[in-house]
Amino acid sequence: MNFVAYIIIACEISFWAVIALGLTVRYVFKQKRLGLFILALIPLIDVILLLVTAIDLYHGATATVAHSIAPLYIGISLAFGKSMIQWADERFQYYVTKQGPKPIRRTGYPHAIHSMKGSLRHALAFAIGAPMILFVKWYIDAPERTYEFDNTLRLWAIILVVDLLISVSYFIWPRPKRATSK
Repeated sequence: MNFVAYIIIACEISFWAVIALGLTVRYVFKQKRLGLFILALIPLIDVILLLVTAIDLYHGATATVAHSIAPLYIGISLAFGKSMIQWADERFQYYVTKQGPKPIRRTGYPHAIHSMKGSLRHALAFAIGAPMILFVKWYIDAPERTYEFDNTLRLWAIILVVDLLISVSYFIWPRPKRATSK
């Protein structure tokens, strides 16, 4: 595994650690402003990842899967960041602090709409990450060093189409409610 892969792993761990720390400070220690400040530091993780990847490629590295994951990660973080924090916030309040409503399990059309919103966020992530990948390919201007980016774009496009098709399928075959036991 190369250095960039380790940085990606560290950034992912840092992302969730900062969320956990921010929510703990916010709800357990009742420091809402400090908790919000800690949560606002999350974009710095993306900046660090982007800088490390750019510097590595600038110094002549051949793009690997790890290099191509960095723009993907940044696109996903920007598109899904707020909703992931909200998801974690709801569960932290309910399961850790025993406050707030229980997170709901969506069924039927509300689930289909929620799924489609997620797919549209995925499309936004692609719209952010793909141009970053294409810019790096153009800037480096060495196809022999950036061919892995093409594989990533193809795979990501396929995954995005499958994601959209699954979301559309929920409108045709809505998720049923769970049977309750007596």
